Amino acid sequence: MVQDRLVGTGEAAKALSVDRSTLDRWAREGLVTPAGKTAGGHNRWDVEDLKRQVRELHRDG
Repeated sequence: MVQDRLVGTGEAAKALSVDRSTLDRWAREGLVTPAGKTAGGHNRWDVEDLKRQVRELHRDG
């Protein structure tokens, strides 16, 4: 199930070696897109997809 691969912002930020606030800012600015949101509005991330998004940012930026 895809949902099993999704993690919270803190864990996703740790996987990227960035601060949680950095990942939140990137999401607010539309630089990265979470895989989904909880009913409470918390972002959920597919870490492999997030890493791909960040690689593309570095390549394009």
